Amino acid sequence: MGSQIRCPSFLKGLNMQNEVKKPNARIAVVGVGYWGKNLVRNFHELGALEALCDADQTLEGAYARNYAGVRFYSQFKEVLADPSIDGVALATPAVAHYEMAKAALEAGKDVLVEKPLAIDVKHGEELVRLAEAKHRVLMVGHILRYHPAMLKLQQLIQEGALGKISYLYSNRLNIGKIRTEENILWSFAPHDISVMLALLNEMPTRVTCQGGAYLNHDITDVTLSHFEFPSGVQAHIFVSWLHPIKEQRLVVVGSEKMAVFDDTADHKLVLYPHKVEWKNRIPTAVKANGEIVALDRREPLRAECQHFLDCVASRTAPVSDGKEGLRVLRVLDVCQRALHNGEIVLETENTKREKKERPYFVHESAFVDEGAEIGAGTKVWHFSHVMKGARIGECCVIGQNVNVDGGTVIGSNVKIQNNVSVYTGATIEDDVFLGPSCVLTNVTNPRSQVNRHSLYESTLLKRGCTIGANATIVCGVEIGRYAFVGAGSVVTKNVPDFALVVGNPARQVGWMSRHGHRLACPESNGVMLCPESGYRYQEVEPGVLRCLDLHEEAPLPTDLSKGTKSYKQLKEESSYASATTRS
Repeated sequence: MGSQIRCPSFLKGLNMQNEVKKPNARIAVVGVGYWGKNLVRNFHELGALEALCDADQTLEGAYARNYAGVRFYSQFKEVLADPSIDGVALATPAVAHYEMAKAALEAGKDVLVEKPLAIDVKHGEELVRLAEAKHRVLMVGHILRYHPAMLKLQQLIQEGALGKISYLYSNRLNIGKIRTEENILWSFAPHDISVMLALLNEMPTRVTCQGGAYLNHDITDVTLSHFEFPSGVQAHIFVSWLHPIKEQRLVVVGSEKMAVFDDTADHKLVLYPHKVEWKNRIPTAVKANGEIVALDRREPLRAECQHFLDCVASRTAPVSDGKEGLRVLRVLDVCQRALHNGEIVLETENTKREKKERPYFVHESAFVDEGAEIGAGTKVWHFSHVMKGARIGECCVIGQNVNVDGGTVIGSNVKIQNNVSVYTGATIEDDVFLGPSCVLTNVTNPRSQVNRHSLYESTLLKRGCTIGANATIVCGVEIGRYAFVGAGSVVTKNVPDFALVVGNPARQVGWMSRHGHRLACPESNGVMLCPESGYRYQEVEPGVLRCLDLHEEAPLPTDLSKGTKSYKQLKEESSYASATTRS
């Protein structure tokens, strides 16, 4: 989410003069009730209003008196079928934006849609792609992008007049129309999100959101969203429709000046050259008088409507085009998810690029420290953490909630199941399997009061061994190649190659094949057979088992690297064969 935002020249493409340009586009306003009437008025005064559309046919009479000659449609499909209409302005409920904008674009109409662009990110992405494919203008009604105060503030920030920006916050509060089709976040916050993204020219990397539903249990009435940006700037947006007075204020805190935009005040934009001076190592505020910024007094909505007409005529992208609307939609979506799930960390363009370039997979909820080494094909799953200095080989699977400390070395094709911590001092060779919730320690006599960070003991898990679920490996031991530690066992001493150990403390109870099967009693020649692979094993000296058909370091042949029968089947067949041989 750290993409750079296209930052147009502040007045380029915006006709901020009071004269009316002759439009070469004919516009239909769809939804002419609560907000739509303002679009109707402006497009009519700009000489571009061609038709009106609303399902409430009782509105036709009032509009006919005030807008003589403007056609009135009760069905949207009639607007789309009218060849005299070049573009539509949609002032309909947010839940209808996607379907109506899509239909208009497919009908060859240019589209101005009120915020938000859609209520689903995938729908927003589809609209942007469709507009590009159809070569249509797609514009979102982020009205503050056309406010003279915001244009001036954007210019001042870009010129460095405010110094280094450190913090922004906005309050959009009111007691008025309370919606039931969308919550306060989607109704009020798009304005302030679009402005903050434009002023900072970057997307947030961390988002939190809190809120409350007081009138309807499933419709949030108040939210407070907090954002962190890649540059270090932080911001918050407070929105509510349960507030005794109307407040629309944005504060920008810079190192040289602070700016206050108050849309309800006579002077919309005021700069405060306050300073913070350090005296006796104590920060002290030094206040100064506010500086009123002179602004063009043109109505922002008029500028927005004129800009849409200009873009339709010139076939150029609007300031608040579909891509800008999609960025706002993505932030809204993250805020909504954070409202229910807590803090969300987002990707920057750098991390996206790294993710695309890196040959391994890391789930969005997992974290890999810079300085960790991970091989190609490895997957790090939910809520896991690979710390700086850890080394992991190729084609490993790091399950859910796994912690890999710095200084650990993990080979290739290692499977680490859920809820395992691999502590500093552990070395895990290729093809090892660590079962769910097994434990590896690195200090024999740990004490909270005694720091033994420099005295970690080594534990070596050799190639191909298996550690069963909930087993504990006390540090300072070696688990031999292809050894098998039974579930829940506690290993306190070295385990030989191919040994099967169980219990607390673990003791050897038999031998295991490379395929993970307990080897039966040897035949007269001392040879034991693996029921799955047919490989022969023999104890070449007391306590030392070897495979007679394949060296311990050699990879398994392809035809023997995938199981074809269940453990139960192989056990039954092996028992039957043994009984037959004995008889």
